[in-house]
Amino acid sequence: GTVGAQLKMTTIDVLMVGTGEYTTGFVYGKPSDSDKSAGVVALTMFDLRKRGITNRLGLCGVNGNKFDGIRKHLQSAIGDVYEGLDLTLETFPKDNEINEFAYINALKTFKRGDAVIIFTPDDTHVTIALAAIELGLHVLITKPVVKTLEEHKLLYEAALKHNTLVSVEVHKRWDPIYVDARDRIQKLGGLSYFYSYMSQPKHQLDTFKAWAGKSSDISYYLNSHHIDFSEWCMGHSARPISVFAIASTGVATQKFEIDCEDTITLTVQWENIQSQGLGTAVYTSSWIAPRSDVHSQQRFFYMGQTGEINVDQAHRGYNMADDQLGYRSVNPLFMKYTPTDGKFSGQQGYGYRSFEVFLEAAKNINLGLSKATDYDESLATITSTFQTTAILEAGRRSLDEKTLIQIIYEDSNNVFRPTRLSA
Repeated sequence: GTVGAQLKMTTIDVLMVGTGEYTTGFVYGKPSDSDKSAGVVALTMFDLRKRGITNRLGLCGVNGNKFDGIRKHLQSAIGDVYEGLDLTLETFPKDNEINEFAYINALKTFKRGDAVIIFTPDDTHVTIALAAIELGLHVLITKPVVKTLEEHKLLYEAALKHNTLVSVEVHKRWDPIYVDARDRIQKLGGLSYFYSYMSQPKHQLDTFKAWAGKSSDISYYLNSHHIDFSEWCMGHSARPISVFAIASTGVATQKFEIDCEDTITLTVQWENIQSQGLGTAVYTSSWIAPRSDVHSQQRFFYMGQTGEINVDQAHRGYNMADDQLGYRSVNPLFMKYTPTDGKFSGQQGYGYRSFEVFLEAAKNINLGLSKATDYDESLATITSTFQTTAILEAGRRSLDEKTLIQIIYEDSNNVFRPTRLSA
């Protein structure tokens, strides 16, 4: 009994909400044709269970008819590839049921201190997360955490009230090159100019057609990465004060009959508080890129007042070619899917570390070794990500209203926390 009780304290039960590409690698009845066909979340949870970090695992969707296919896919993409991983999952709703509120019943089978990982369409994050927080569960939400500052405040207040850890899954914070660039940026003076570009190939519009242009857009989906990187680098020395957005259209509407932008660019004015003066940041993301040597182009250029940094995150000087897939640049630093002697060996990947670090923090909070607020510096918590939400919401509003949107700061206790956008 005692050993069992101790084990329960040091492991964490996890409910994964959302059954799509990032969680399972299974989309529209077949393995995803991206670079993530074995998924990221479920595979990581299975391996963390083998390592004694997670224990009971749940997977919750809306359509129970998908689960038979998902189980077969997980067996062939994970069970048959890596030795010694237990793929046991409790699934919600039942296999023949369709229930968009299945997460409510699923959450009730978990206890305070357990963890919930949410990878669902952007407009559903806030409702699912609030339900989890109110039950005292720790919550990790895919970026963008929510779509508006108002929703962000709701989660922030709920997390404080229920003393739970609420964080955003932004794995670039665990990429060793981004980490080093962030640390060097601290010594390069105030922000002068920042530019980022991130893409997905246009065939991904098939993967995203259920929500693209309806519940979200490519800026919320991809610009969120480098906007979060900016906030992480500069969130205590500068703040965003206005956003003007422009977009390109034509491919999604014609080729996929989806009413949404192809490419979105946000131009953001930053104000350096410590070093004085203004800085400019331009964030561009697209989902109409051609197939190329990588699934996702991703790069940035940072110019500070005393130095500059260039990172091409998609090309690590490592490429290969084979008869099946041709030439490609590979990035095992994100997820290392190739087994070592039959075993999964991707524990150092930043896609994996992002989850492990969150669950370790949750475990320490449960054991009373730390408080949720202790992680506001080291993790992308709901407390430390207000600026990103403000920029993303202002960008969407700027596109819709064809005007410049101001980000307003009225909290005298925290000059870096935006309180609202201009009317």
